Amino acid sequence: MAIVVEHEKRKKEILEKSLELFIAEGYEDVTYQKIADRCGITRTTLYIYFKNKREIFSFSIKQLTGDLENQLLEIIKKPDLHSIDCLKEIFFRIFDVAEQNSKFFKVLHMYLIQLEKGGVDINERIRKRVIRIIHLMSTIIIRGQKKGEIRNVPVKDMNDLFYTLIESGIFRLGILNQTNLEQMRSIVNFTVEQFRA
Repeated sequence: MAIVVEHEKRKKEILEKSLELFIAEGYEDVTYQKIADRCGITRTTLYIYFKNKREIFSFSIKQLTGDLENQLLEIIKKPDLHSIDCLKEIFFRIFDVAEQNSKFFKVLHMYLIQLEKGGVDINERIRKRVIRIIHLMSTIIIRGQKKGEIRNVPVKDMNDLFYTLIESGIFRLGILNQTNLEQMRSIVNFTVEQFRA
């Protein structure tokens, strides 16, 4: 009897287990064989899904940001939520996910250093991963301005400011080894309130 393999389910499991391994051992110390072992499959089977370790790590990042994006979309869909409160919820959800994955950001930092040494434009790479989140924030800002809930200031400037706050939170977790972002939540609360109409 043939075994039916749900490829998308298996791929997701590989990514989850790989991410755990990257967090536990760091990007450089994880090998393709270690990933296969952690997943309980052979290297040959792993090659069916991913061509190398870098691709696995890249897809792990996509999965993490994709899951976050879905959570943010649920917040945006709340019909009676004031735009200012929506922005705060977006920030706080991003910070919650970042805190839950703080060790990942340390690994990501080392990975980005490796990419940069290889001549890769890491700013462009990061921008590609967060562009949809930035777009979602723009959507909230524009909607809030149309409803008269957010002051009429340039959307790009607001977005740049808000994105800088997110970067600051990630920096605190991944580089400064802070364990929580309570201070950043206070800063966000104060900053976002300044745009209330």
